Amino acid sequence: MFIVAATVLLTTSIQMTTTVQAQEPNFKGVPGSIVTYSPASSKKYIGSPSIAILPNGDYVASHDFFGPNSTEHVRAVSRIFRSKNKGKKWEQVAEINGAFWSKLFTHKGVLYFFGTDKHHGNTLIRKSTDGGTTWTEPTDKTNGLIRAGEYHCAPMPVIEHNGKLWRAMETAHGPVRVWGKRYGAFMFSVPVDADLLNADNWTSSNSLLYDSTYLAGNFSAWLEGNAVVTPEGNIVDMLRVDDKTTLDEKAAIVKISADGKTATFDERTGFIPFEGGSKKFSIRYDAKSKKYITLSNYIPKEVKEKNKGANPAKVRNTLALMSSSDLINWQVDEILLSNPDVAKHGFQYVDWQFEGKNIIYLVRTAFEDGVGGAHNNHDANFLTFHRLKNFQKKIKK
Repeated sequence: MFIVAATVLLTTSIQMTTTVQAQEPNFKGVPGSIVTYSPASSKKYIGSPSIAILPNGDYVASHDFFGPNSTEHVRAVSRIFRSKNKGKKWEQVAEINGAFWSKLFTHKGVLYFFGTDKHHGNTLIRKSTDGGTTWTEPTDKTNGLIRAGEYHCAPMPVIEHNGKLWRAMETAHGPVRVWGKRYGAFMFSVPVDADLLNADNWTSSNSLLYDSTYLAGNFSAWLEGNAVVTPEGNIVDMLRVDDKTTLDEKAAIVKISADGKTATFDERTGFIPFEGGSKKFSIRYDAKSKKYITLSNYIPKEVKEKNKGANPAKVRNTLALMSSSDLINWQVDEILLSNPDVAKHGFQYVDWQFEGKNIIYLVRTAFEDGVGGAHNNHDANFLTFHRLKNFQKKIKK
């Protein structure tokens, strides 16, 4: 059964979430195309960018709201936008009540939206057959309620490998009930020909919980994992790692068995150096260049020098193209977005897709707006769209 999820249709590319402003906003200088805007005064911040390309070539984008005036802890709200002209203009086509941290993806010509219903909520999947305007409403395990309980994720890639779709997530019911330490890494998988809305078709691995002994006791969390196929053809979960003691950032690689049921981790080899690894990053493989690609919140050397002792997860003012041949050794290829201010500027939580020779990407952007700017670098006031042309030429040999 389909329900109409759209409550407001926009004919302009900017959605104002408050009606009263002491000053008129000024978007001069905001990089990229603005998909939507929510001023800091609203106390509803832009979260969870996600982008997909429909079979007809249209783009679909989404975000959720977080912050003190949002409903993220009760029943979160996400908005869906569509562009028919390659990202130049965007129209809101739906608002979904009960979607958070969710990823748009297409499978067999159908659009899906996979995430939770709230901050640490049930795992849900919705389906749209009209390009994101109307969506199924999950009510039980036969039509989109995949797992009930407390779960965490971000808009991470859904990939196809060996006849299955794979999607990394985290449980949020660990014994230490604080951010990060409550998260356990695991992997979902489902046969490509199965009904994705039927919970019985999904397999979940065991969950690897927080271990206080990792990284000589400096390990705070792993989260927002990527399903990735290694050069050897194995599935792994590559995760963001939180270690507040150093600006030398890391990622973690958790091995997943071929049947999707078993997750294992070796501390001796599983942590790797990874620029930007303390913030969310998405990894995809480019067959032509034979490189793994990510867009990362890299911390340049000069920024490290000026911010010694800072928590690396709070430095988000530079976005870089990075690549690797083996998932282990990564290089910074090009700076895409940057601002000298660390406190109130951020280009973060990037979701992106290959489109021929280009990469299209969606950014949770904290930037000046003529009315005081973002609340901080984390609490973004813009959702912006960007295009990186001829990305393979940017990759260093």
